[in-house]
Amino acid sequence: MSFQTPITIKETVENIRAKKYLLPSIQRELVWDTFQIERLFDSLMRDYPISSFLFWRVDRKKVGEFTFYEFIKKFHIRDSHNTKADVTENEDITAILDGQQRLTSLYIGLCGSYAYKDKAKRWNNDSAFPQRFLYLNLLKKYTDEEDLGLEYDFFFLTEMEAQEKQSEKPQDYFWFEVSDILKFREKFEINDYLIENDLMQLPKETSQFANRTLFKLFSVIHEERIINYFLEKHEELDKVLNIFVRINSGGTPLSYSDLLLSIASASWQNREAREEITSFVDELNENGDGFNFNKDFVLKTSLVLCDFPNIAFKIDNFNKTNMRTIEQKWGEVTESLRLTVNLIESFGYSRDTLASNNALIPIAYYLLKKENPSNFVQSKHFQEDREKIQKWLTLSLLKRAFGGQPDAVISPIRQIISKNFGTFPLTEIVESFRGKSKSIIFNEDDVDALFGYYYGSAYTFATLAVLYPTLDFRNKFHIDHIFPKSLFRKKTLLKNGVAENKIDEFIENVDYLANLQLLEGVPNMEKSNKDFQEWLFQTFPNPQARHDYMEKNYIPDVDLSLTNFDDFFEKRTELMRDKFKNLLKL
Repeated sequence: MSFQTPITIKETVENIRAKKYLLPSIQRELVWDTFQIERLFDSLMRDYPISSFLFWRVDRKKVGEFTFYEFIKKFHIRDSHNTKADVTENEDITAILDGQQRLTSLYIGLCGSYAYKDKAKRWNNDSAFPQRFLYLNLLKKYTDEEDLGLEYDFFFLTEMEAQEKQSEKPQDYFWFEVSDILKFREKFEINDYLIENDLMQLPKETSQFANRTLFKLFSVIHEERIINYFLEKHEELDKVLNIFVRINSGGTPLSYSDLLLSIASASWQNREAREEITSFVDELNENGDGFNFNKDFVLKTSLVLCDFPNIAFKIDNFNKTNMRTIEQKWGEVTESLRLTVNLIESFGYSRDTLASNNALIPIAYYLLKKENPSNFVQSKHFQEDREKIQKWLTLSLLKRAFGGQPDAVISPIRQIISKNFGTFPLTEIVESFRGKSKSIIFNEDDVDALFGYYYGSAYTFATLAVLYPTLDFRNKFHIDHIFPKSLFRKKTLLKNGVAENKIDEFIENVDYLANLQLLEGVPNMEKSNKDFQEWLFQTFPNPQARHDYMEKNYIPDVDLSLTNFDDFFEKRTELMRDKFKNLLKL
């Protein structure tokens, strides 16, 4: 391994664009967020060192023995994966062993885009991920209420956001799209740009800043030899993997799943581990209303389902033998996880309501031991099994059994299941943990604690689901405010006759469990922001139907006007508490 003559960022980006620089399969995907990319460009402008890089030269004769991927240019936080490179044996390949995050960030900032989610929109809404480009403000230094240690105002913006911000405060912002710096060939073109955009007509201090900033960006990208790198020429993948793991043990380390994925990529013989695992994670996450599984979850489940004695994420436990075992059982593992996710989706869970992914691992192990029956989710033959699994899952989530050290729960349950897989061993699992810190038996304090859950909490759905044991959750149910939240504003409450001394209490309680119910999607949309008492009598004019609805949803027989919300809240809490005590008995 030898130190090479440094090169410019422009040369580096051109080599990435020409596919002369690629990523080996042992590399992880991009994990940097937009702020890290913005900070990298700020560091370059301030002449801060960005550390050296490690490149791996692969001889053209050996290229066909390895798998390589292209750099991501247009990154999408939900959907992006590196594309497999189509390599030939016509020329050597330079693969990046250390510095992939920095080089990808430079490539995105100078040639591509970054799409992240707008907070106000749902994850499965494509319009929630607008394409954003890296801009640099040429008029002033970075200013913000938070002290982020930045000097230059780099920011990822959509074209519309850049235009709007610039038109609102033209004295403060002129957004230069950073990719345009590559269009300049000579320095005089910078002056031409400044003149054409009237930046030289601004007050002296501002025009000087614009001039110096743009010239500095040109110098950083086109002239300064910033990319310092070592070149590794060894062609045994085992040695290269060892180097890769070692250099990624410091700084911002790879996660265990990234390291395991790297080892799998080097160890699997008949499958492309990286493609198999990342595409399978995407597949699982597309179920129903979407989930939030990741490589960690899939690899962790693989360790458990392959019956390795030690299921901890320790590099020493994941040698070639273990990884090849996972490869051999990959079909069974994936089928079990597919079936598990389909099952819990039928219980009504999604990314917003499944509080612990690890809680699915024992279910997947049980289904694997039953040889993954394809009709498990629908068949009446497995109804008792499904009910036991659903009850165990609900209790485990509500008792937060998988918090802290999940291995302390997963390993004992795996042992129980391996001995009792005629039906799901709910009773045996409960008794095994009785009196221990991971017990899922509820006492009165545990029941009272449930009323601390509120609208938006990950545990609220599971809590409400306990109260509706006969619902078919394959239908879409929403968590609904019984008394609409829109009415709980001070002016609205006063207007509706609520005493002023009760208003704070009303507003404080509106989001809590005793004002929430599970309601099917269409009725919930129809109910919307209507006064509850008015909606109830309009929807159920028949007294018997109204009584049945109230009984099913634990609505107390009290005055249901808005002014009586405090009494309703107290009485419904009592009804729900009694029902919880009954339903949570084992």
